[in-house]
Amino acid sequence: QVQLVESGGGLVQAGGSLTLSCAASGRIVSPNVMAWYRQAPGNQREMVATVASSGRTIIGDPVKGRFTVSRDNARNTLILQMNSLKPEDTAVYYCNYFSGPETVWGQGTQVTVSS
Repeated sequence: QVQLVESGGGLVQAGGSLTLSCAASGRIVSPNVMAWYRQAPGNQREMVATVASSGRTIIGDPVKGRFTVSRDNARNTLILQMNSLKPEDTAVYYCNYFSGPETVWGQGTQVTVSS
């Protein structure tokens, strides 16, 4: 089974930057997709960005042009670089791993953007 550990959340002023990391361990199979989702209070969980093991990347519309995502397959690490942060980016950010038979969520990391 795969385990995910997120790090890098915190408090930042609007316009600032944060970097989130997700380290995957365990029985990682290919092909797979790793992703970042976020959930603000009262809202549904929404996709932020995904990266397949092939390298195919999808960035969600609300963060396009401000966030970038990358992964290091050798280290099984997913990185989310968040720039030009806005108060509406405030949420708990979750790492996700998906392969055919398995879906795993991390514990989440809080990102708070003050105005």
